[in-house]
Amino acid sequence: MSLPYEAEEPEKQRKSKEPEEPWRPADSGSSPPAPDEDLPLRRGRVHIAARQRGVDATALGHLALHLPHLVGSLGVVFVLSYLVDVLSGLPWWLPFGCWVLSGILVFHRPSERLLARLLLRLRYPSPEEAKKLEPVWREVAGRAGVDATAYQLWIENSDEINALAAAGHIVGVTSHSMSALTPAQLGGVLAHELAHHTRGHAWTSLLAFWYALPARQAWRLLLRLASRVEHLSAGATTLTVVVTVAVVIALATATYGLILLPLATPYLVAAVSRRSELRADEHAARLGFAAQLLAVLRKENDREETARAAAAAAGVPIAEEGAILRLLDSHPDVHTRMHHLQEYLEHRR
Repeated sequence: MSLPYEAEEPEKQRKSKEPEEPWRPADSGSSPPAPDEDLPLRRGRVHIAARQRGVDATALGHLALHLPHLVGSLGVVFVLSYLVDVLSGLPWWLPFGCWVLSGILVFHRPSERLLARLLLRLRYPSPEEAKKLEPVWREVAGRAGVDATAYQLWIENSDEINALAAAGHIVGVTSHSMSALTPAQLGGVLAHELAHHTRGHAWTSLLAFWYALPARQAWRLLLRLASRVEHLSAGATTLTVVVTVAVVIALATATYGLILLPLATPYLVAAVSRRSELRADEHAARLGFAAQLLAVLRKENDREETARAAAAAAGVPIAEEGAILRLLDSHPDVHTRMHHLQEYLEHRR
């Protein structure tokens, strides 16, 4: 595999070698890009590993915030497994254990392909798309010290500039990004998504969602059943409210307020997710793609401003996002991301 700079070598061999010119992406049979589309070059050496997979503070925080949901899901699955044991004679620990171990499928390649196709609606790159995408991906992976073949590239049919990282090995990019971005800008987007893998954001998010699913479904079912209950009398309603409040206060006191954590979890998870996006931007910047990623964000900001101006000219009312919705947003606004990247560039100067 071609690399942007050399892998680690013994000290004696390094001393005997003359400095080499910076590496450029392989031609792959295509004509070289225009000068303004060249990928930014860097000198140095990295250690090449299969994935350079790790877990940062935001990934751990994401898992920690979902612990109450995990405990609830364990209870739900245990009850269902016990009912299966009673009704069919199948040992309860068999379905329960299968569910506990099901998270391994996050890193199972065939299962990932099903996830990519059926749930994420992704497809394989066309030959023309692969011709543009693969050399850029090799450059990005090489700079990060990652084996490029450890991940699988996918395409999402969308008219937006966007990309995604999911499960253990999925890296997707929209078809519009493929056509609208230069190779260098595409490299910045891919470097951002690679960070979600190497920092543990992608697989921890999917595991948290999967293991919280039984508890969430059970809660939704309870709400549906409660909505179908006949209206109570005034006295019964008052008694129900008083008892409910008393139970909540007692549980909150006994658990030092932890029982109320699920109410704040959506806001905390969104805050952690926004921080992980900024961490991924920082990762792309450190790989040399700060200016290119900043150009992509400016392009997205210009698109939003153009859409707003067109709506205003047509007399279409524009709904402003409220404070609550902003707190629940999993991504920072474009201006915040541009501000952080601009600060990084100025600091580097």
